[in-house]
Formats: sequence, C-alpha cells, structure tokens
Amino acid sequence: QSTWGYSGLIDTAVPVLPAFSCTILHLFLYKMASSGSDRENNIYLAQLAEQAERYDEIVESMKTIAKMDVELTVEERNLLSVAYKNVAGAKRASWRMLCSVEMTEQDDGKSGEGSKFGKLTEDFRAVVEKELRDICSDILSLIDNHLLLEANIAESKVFYHKLKGDYNRYLAEFE
Repeated sequence: QSTWGYSGLIDTAVPVLPAFSCTILHLFLYKMASSGSDRENNIYLAQLAEQAERYDEIVESMKTIAKMDVELTVEERNLLSVAYKNVAGAKRASWRMLCSVEMTEQDDGKSGEGSKFGKLTEDFRAVVEKELRDICSDILSLIDNHLLLEANIAESKVFYHKLKGDYNRYLAEFE
C-alpha cells in the first residue's frame, strides 16, 4: 500500500502517515523532547497538539501533568479544559445525531423488534455512550484525586468544581 495520498484540498499528493494511536504518538513525541523537565515537555507537547487540533494528545499530556500532583497554572488549566471539552464535545455531538436517527427510525417504523437497522443504531449509540462515560469519568477522577487536592487558590477550586458540574451534566444527558 502506498504511503502517498490525495489530500482533496490541494492539487498535489501529500504523504499519508500510518494511523498511530494517540498514546503511541504521545510516547514518540515525549521521547523526542531532549531537554527540560517532564512538566515542561508535556506543556510543550500540549501546546503543539493544540496548534494541530489534536485534543486527545492534549488530554494525555495534561493528565500526565495533573498526576504530578502540582497546582496547575491558568494556562495549564485552560489547556486541560479545552482538550476535554473538545473530546467530549465530539462524542456528545455524535450521541445527539444517533439519538435523532433512532427517533426518525422509530417514526418511520424501521426500529424495534425484528429491525436490524434499529438494533445497529442502538448498539452504535451504546458504544458512543460508553466512550463519553469513560471521558467524563476520567476527568472527574482526575479532578477529585489530583487537581482539587493540590488547588490552593480559590480561582482554581472554583474552576475545578465548575468542570465537575459540566461533566456530571454531560453524564446526566444520557444516563
């Protein structure tokens, strides 16, 4: 299989790299960082990932920093928030679309007992719900077990409690 593909946006062929999981890419980038502390490297990687709109990598970098049990700066808190909001936001949009499709299928009589498409849609929605539940549980655990414990500034505490409220609300949307 060729490693060259058509971008669709421009009239030239661009290299298409094999798909890497965000964890493998994160480890690769981390090993490439040759100087600075783990915190500095992870901040740099998170900022780089933000520029590339790769929110899963920002999540991984910011989780690593949060688990260092240090108080996050305003910039670090914002990176964490933006990353999780984008990752969760994409799943929430998928969930809403799938719910809409399910409702349409019910109205058209394509769902229920004996309907293979209704079952496929329902199963797909369940997968998205699990992914969204995992994302929400991840950030809620991070807040409770690391971030709030290290927050000494009132602004930080308020920020984390607001995030907890947001992710509990996201869970309540489908549970």
